[in-house]
Amino acid sequence: MNRLDIQGIGVSEGIRIARAYIYNPSKEVGSHSGPEGNSIPDTSDAVHAELHKLREAKAQYAEQMDKLIEKAKEVVGEEQAGILTGHRKLLDDPAFYPKMEARVREKLETAPRAVTEIVSQVASLFEGMSSDYMKERAVDIRDIGSRLLACLSPGQTRGLTEISEEVILVADDLTPSDTVQLDPALVIGFITRTGGSTSHTAILARSLGIAAIVGAGDGIDGINHGDTLILDGAAGLCIARPQEAEEKQYRLHLQQDLKRRQALEEYAARPAVTADGTRVEIAANIGSAAEADAAVRQGADGVGLFRTEFLFMDAPAMPGEEEQFRAYHEAARMMEGRPVIIRTMDIGGDKELPYLQLPKETNPFLGYRAIRVGLVCQELLRTQLRAMLRASAFGTVKVMFPMISGMQEWRQARAILTEVQAEMRQENVQFDENMEVGIMVEIPSTAVLAGLFAEEVDFFSIGTNDLVQYTVAADRMNEHVAHLYDYFHPAVLQLIRAVIEASHKAGKWTGMCGSMAGDPLAAPFLLGLGLDEWSMEAGRLSSIKERLQGLDRQECRELAERILRLDTPQAVRQALEDFHNAKTAVVSQ
Repeated sequence: MNRLDIQGIGVSEGIRIARAYIYNPSKEVGSHSGPEGNSIPDTSDAVHAELHKLREAKAQYAEQMDKLIEKAKEVVGEEQAGILTGHRKLLDDPAFYPKMEARVREKLETAPRAVTEIVSQVASLFEGMSSDYMKERAVDIRDIGSRLLACLSPGQTRGLTEISEEVILVADDLTPSDTVQLDPALVIGFITRTGGSTSHTAILARSLGIAAIVGAGDGIDGINHGDTLILDGAAGLCIARPQEAEEKQYRLHLQQDLKRRQALEEYAARPAVTADGTRVEIAANIGSAAEADAAVRQGADGVGLFRTEFLFMDAPAMPGEEEQFRAYHEAARMMEGRPVIIRTMDIGGDKELPYLQLPKETNPFLGYRAIRVGLVCQELLRTQLRAMLRASAFGTVKVMFPMISGMQEWRQARAILTEVQAEMRQENVQFDENMEVGIMVEIPSTAVLAGLFAEEVDFFSIGTNDLVQYTVAADRMNEHVAHLYDYFHPAVLQLIRAVIEASHKAGKWTGMCGSMAGDPLAAPFLLGLGLDEWSMEAGRLSSIKERLQGLDRQECRELAERILRLDTPQAVRQALEDFHNAKTAVVSQ
């Protein structure tokens, strides 16, 4: 058969070459009617018997998940095992499992039918949301349902135990519990029909070191079991039945890729130091307490952004103070005294909470989101601040407010924090009295007023992802204007400089937690501006450390001045590439 190119979304880097293994799970939620049909007799004995089956299946599921969680801790570490821990907790949630029992009692449905109906309802709720992140949570819900149904009907196989040689898995989709069971020594890559970059499966693939492509669509139908596949996770490209010369060339790339990854691993244990001896603070962005462990292992100096909204988005109901405190306390404990900047929940825009029932908006990115929600729903904000303050007694915790557009919003948020602190003193609840409080700089108005803000806040953290789209008026999720979205736009660079200079003039510091901070090409410019703290995904830390070690701060200051005089993103990018190439040429001589 002819050679075939299949394009998808690369979510875990790496080049892999192996035979295709077509994976077809045997059980799907939504098509299970149970061996006795969908209903049971209207008798108390029949109802009790069916409830007993359901409870036994739930207990078996819990036992299986506990074992799987322990295995996950050994294979991918504590932080990613937290994904499965979330699945385990979800079945105990009053908004989920009890509804299954209710359908058995009230609608006289069989246990399998009750499971199928509730799982389908909850999954459909997530699938109907506009946020890609929330849509992908439907996969997690269906995974729980599939496992529960398997417990109700023993003897089903998931088709992964038969793999005995290196393969690239080809599947419609993989659930998190599927993924964590993969042996990276045998399943060296996978490609799926569906899925997105923020799915838990993608996160686990990166932790396992398995090259992966998701969202490849119907292109995978052209792959046959046993075909030779070349998988390029960085490019999102899968080549089926490659030509001999092509395969030979990719095998050479594979060797180079391996050497590159081994070289970068050495930087995890090193501090970030420039060629002239300047120490730079490099921190990690995390979405859960568990990810703090990965940040430590990758050599992070702290957590520059704890995205607390994921704690809310992964829960079927609003987390209370105790649940939030446990998450923040765990992150502080894992960081062992290193700073942990916790951002109050940034809900709205592309992040929805079904149980909060926020109004639908024409342009949610410019609407009711982040601190704007907190200032209206003050009990939510107060509860979160209490949990953060309590955690501050166990580590170096800092609080950060997102989406601040003016002094009034900042002062309102700060006043609420002051009130909560006063309440906790009266209750004799311990917290760090000297805890730093800062704001995200995501809106141009905040950057313009940085001099005023710097007199009152303890620090700034520049969120380039939103700052770019608000500065150039280009929705970063809109493919028609995506070409305008560029953090090398001269206006964005001028705003970044203004914020850093304003903070330093007031004796404060500025960090950056947007994607620009993790871009090696931007590193010399940011170093030249005097950025104090850089925060990024943990997987980018070593690349930035490597880049910084070859940079001289004074030379970068001169470069930054030249770049600030350029008038297009293309010119800026070219100047940075020329600088990088010149540095590389000197090193290679």
